[in-house]
Amino acid sequence: MVRRACAAAICKASSEWGFFQVVNHGISSQLVDKMRSEQVKLFRAPFETKATSGLLNNSYRWGSPRATCPNQFSWSEAYHVPLTKVSDEACYGDFKSLREVMTCFAAAMSELSRLLAGILTENLGHWKQASISNICDETTCFLRLNHYPACPISPEIFGLVPHTDSDFLTILCQDQVGGLQLMKDSKWVTVKPNKDALIVNIGDLFQAWSNDVYKSVEHKVVSNATTDRYSIAYFLCPSYDSLIESFVKPSIYRRFTFREYREQVQEDVRKTGYKVGLPRFLLKGSEDLTTTTTTTESNTRLYIPSITAKS
Repeated sequence: MVRRACAAAICKASSEWGFFQVVNHGISSQLVDKMRSEQVKLFRAPFETKATSGLLNNSYRWGSPRATCPNQFSWSEAYHVPLTKVSDEACYGDFKSLREVMTCFAAAMSELSRLLAGILTENLGHWKQASISNICDETTCFLRLNHYPACPISPEIFGLVPHTDSDFLTILCQDQVGGLQLMKDSKWVTVKPNKDALIVNIGDLFQAWSNDVYKSVEHKVVSNATTDRYSIAYFLCPSYDSLIESFVKPSIYRRFTFREYREQVQEDVRKTGYKVGLPRFLLKGSEDLTTTTTTTESNTRLYIPSITAKS
């Protein structure tokens, strides 16, 4: 009964909010604390060390290289690490203690992501037809270690520009500084940090796969003038040649592969500075089923649904 209620709450939140928080998720606070400590040490290294020493599969990135104006720039730095490289000793350089912690953390996040994806898939009646676990593997799933330095320049500078995630789902482990905002009812609202919870959001692929039952919601990170912020995101992605299509007919979106989707997103960003995403893949006539909203700012603090993942 408890598990059924939990599953129903997860699916309801994914449909209405596109975001939810999970507590009792099975990832120990000790592991989270160790991972955060190692993450802070990593980002405190000199810029030259981070940018040129090949750390974590040479995945260090900062800012927004393709930005052409301030509202396209992200005041942040990150490592974007495929799961296949997480346990690779050659990726860690002098940061040997990071490897063991990150390997354990990645495995725990992977297990949780597949549990949640299974619940969401079963709710759609897809369980016997297809399983996300069958098309997601370590070659395309990844961890992203994020650092948002204090930004005294302007409150108008984003920590991370507004976007949706190009995956099935994302699990976020953040500190208590705050700054995450998501779109709800055409307004930006702030997600209040919960030290015991992980934040989960639906990605574009799950929205297409569910035929808009689940929502991939635009979100951003606002900069903080005085305090650094740290977070770690796990992205559950399919293999590049996996076919994304709805099992519900009529479908809103045409069939496409993950590779095709990524290439289209990258092309749009390269040409315009912005991601277009799923609207590029709408079938003719489906445009009437979607709505365009006007974004407004809000200082509202949002308590997104908090769900117990494991009893």
